[in-house]
Amino acid sequence: MDNQSFSSAPFRRSRWAYTLECAFEYFIALLVSDVFLATLLSEMGIEDSVIGVISSLISLAFLFQLFAILVVPHVRNVKLVAVPIHFVSQMFFLVLYLLPFFNIPRPLRATVIILCILIAYFGHNLVTSLIFNWGNAFVEPSGRANFAARKEIISLLSGIVVSLSMGAAIDRFIADGNITGGFIFISVVMLVVNVADFICLLLMKNQKKEKNTAEKSEPFWQTLRILFSNKSFVYTVILHSIWNVSAYMTIGFMGIYKTKDLMLSVGLVQVINISASLLRAVFSMPIAHYSTKKSYAKGIKLGLFIAAAGYLVNIFTSPSLWWFVILYTILYNVSCAGTSQNLLNLTYSYVDKKYFVQASAIKAGVSGICGFLASLLAGRILSAVQANGNSIFGITVYGQQLLSFISLILVILGILFVKFVVEKQNVIAR
Repeated sequence: MDNQSFSSAPFRRSRWAYTLECAFEYFIALLVSDVFLATLLSEMGIEDSVIGVISSLISLAFLFQLFAILVVPHVRNVKLVAVPIHFVSQMFFLVLYLLPFFNIPRPLRATVIILCILIAYFGHNLVTSLIFNWGNAFVEPSGRANFAARKEIISLLSGIVVSLSMGAAIDRFIADGNITGGFIFISVVMLVVNVADFICLLLMKNQKKEKNTAEKSEPFWQTLRILFSNKSFVYTVILHSIWNVSAYMTIGFMGIYKTKDLMLSVGLVQVINISASLLRAVFSMPIAHYSTKKSYAKGIKLGLFIAAAGYLVNIFTSPSLWWFVILYTILYNVSCAGTSQNLLNLTYSYVDKKYFVQASAIKAGVSGICGFLASLLAGRILSAVQANGNSIFGITVYGQQLLSFISLILVILGILFVKFVVEKQNVIAR
């Protein structure tokens, strides 16, 4: 990208387009997660433990970012490559809500759902590092934490409107006995949002590399050797993996827990999520300022402390104490203000910027595999607890409570790892 002032019109337009694109992408993510996805899968006759694993496929899908390592050296026109792939991948999320209208044999339903999700995430994760690096190229390095926080606040606040309206709409369709009509409604909304996302990407200033620059790119194995010989980068991979394992050990199984065991309506769950999103938005900027002043690592550690409190609360969430899920949801969401963007930006601190996309892909791929394996293990644990009548040693315990305990231990391990390992590394770039 040619050197222009960060205050120039093309750069300002690109920052706003990227900010809005992230919001639209977030809307799609909301509609293929938590109770929305759980409601769809439950309606299609998928078992609870399988729903949790399917909900956690996002973690395995991060493996697809590894393909970016092979693609990036040959990409000279980011917009030409990233935009169409991103658009098509998002359309496969829409296809999920059309599956109930096809006469798919029951034994094949889970397989078809998984294939659609994996195809969607393959395209999404193939270019996500490219788009992230592209969008942040219009932001001054010293202002990335604050920009990320503002971008996140806009996504969260606008996502609140989407969650509330879509939750209320689905509850209405369910009350009318027309859940399939609700799935059509979601499909139409997703189509409109995806087109808006596409337009935003088109409005961003293109990022091109000269032909000879691409041809001089280092071989794949040399890039891997350089990155994995950087112990600071390896530590970021380990940290991200710990976070993913702790998150996917629990989060993928909470949607069905809220609607089935805690007996909460989709609308009420969305009200809870909205409250959590509002508080996350409130704390995003202060945490971003803290991360900018101290370090991305300290910002992550703060987020991990908040997540630990959330998992501790969720250990005691049960039908008689259903409102504990409100505290858990709020604490988990606020914790993401410290972990989400900081885990991405942490790569800038320890890796040369020319390897950023490759480093992000490797980190996302490895941590994604770890997260998915954790969700498989969690699914087995949940099935075992349910098969035992939701009890352990004669004590009533729901699987999600046990999973939250495991997540708590992992988050505490993450806090110690940040304090005694990551924080002691020398920052080479911000």
